[in-house]
Amino acid sequence: MRILITGGAGFIGSHLCDRLLQENHQVAVVDNLVTGSLENIQHLFGRDDFEFYKLDVSNFIFIPGKLDAVLHFASPASPNAASPFGYPNLPIQTLKVGSLGTHNALGVANAHQARFLLASTSEVYGDPQEHPQKESYRGFVDPIGPRSVYDEAKRFAEAITMAYHRYHNLDTRIVRIFNTYGPRMRLDDGRVVPNFICQALENKPLTIYGDGEQTRSFCYIDDLVDGIVRLLMSDFHEPVNIGNPNEMTIIELANTINEITANQGGLKIEPDSRDPEDPQRRKPDISRALEILGWSPSVSLSSGLEQTINDFRSRL
Repeated sequence: MRILITGGAGFIGSHLCDRLLQENHQVAVVDNLVTGSLENIQHLFGRDDFEFYKLDVSNFIFIPGKLDAVLHFASPASPNAASPFGYPNLPIQTLKVGSLGTHNALGVANAHQARFLLASTSEVYGDPQEHPQKESYRGFVDPIGPRSVYDEAKRFAEAITMAYHRYHNLDTRIVRIFNTYGPRMRLDDGRVVPNFICQALENKPLTIYGDGEQTRSFCYIDDLVDGIVRLLMSDFHEPVNIGNPNEMTIIELANTINEITANQGGLKIEPDSRDPEDPQRRKPDISRALEILGWSPSVSLSSGLEQTINDFRSRL
């Protein structure tokens, strides 16, 4: 197939490029490079089966030639307000790419009668009152809080995707992505895994905010990409959670990274300055992915962290 990936120069998008090219598809990438980087895809330039277009999907998309699939991954993704690339510092752009960008990407898919896959997020569940989170859970989201620009953009993106499916009979899919980590994450991303790895490689104490008992479930990028590709090739149209259900506390993650890096800096406990909307617990129910796609994660946390740490070390 010839596949368009919006946001293809980003962390997840670039790994999708690698996987789809490996499977002999042709890939065209659209990215405005606000949070993506050409470094993530520079190894692909010069290939006959790869194209790059510097475009803002919120404004306009035109790609010459026939397309068989459109994967919409364009969006800032980090909730960290301390990072210039976090969506709290790009609020209007985040809302526009989730609304106008999704509309434009759906329009391209509809014009080509191509299959469409939306990258949604576990953030549509908000600070969940159901644990673990199933796709049937409707979420607990503040529509006007500082995180709402991302949460509501993705919820709108899901709504318009299903509207195109029902009204235009477009062949759509929705993946709800849980916390993912791996090589090519921005060093200054601001999320917990990049922060901890950078601190550990500099032999600094890892900063824990609050008691560190808040939990997350971390999925390695290769597992995520495998789930996305399986969903793309399926005939399933409802949202599907893709993430690792192995829940752990932030303190457990910090201790694991310190152990792998042999960091003697230990931990530094700071007053809890996190956004009050930051979910206390997050864990996917992946029963649907297992049943529909035959998918479950296979990369262990220690193995995934070792590969991620090696990548960060080479770039630091």
